[in-house]
Amino acid sequence: MSVHTTIIEPITTEKSTMLSDKAKYVFRIAPKATKVDVKKAIKAIYDADVDKVNITYIRPKTRLMRGRHTITKRRQSKKAVVTIKDGKTIDITKFKDSKSKKKK
Repeated sequence: MSVHTTIIEPITTEKSTMLSDKAKYVFRIAPKATKVDVKKAIKAIYDADVDKVNITYIRPKTRLMRGRHTITKRRQSKKAVVTIKDGKTIDITKFKDSKSKKKK
């Protein structure tokens, strides 16, 4: 799996920014990506040594409308929480730069 197709985007929520103080970063990843793929992609994009990768599935969120109609609000996806070795930090904005270099 390619480096740029493994990681889709970084997730920047209140909870993920609090985790970044502990050298943990959250990314939305491809559905077929494995822990090894994520580790290689972080090494290639950010040049950081990865200590640990935890992967979580995000269930699709659905709502019921009057009667039996269901509306899907969010697709099923996958996210990875990446812990960087030695408490170092990475710059998440660098991710956008690496995607633009790939398109050229």
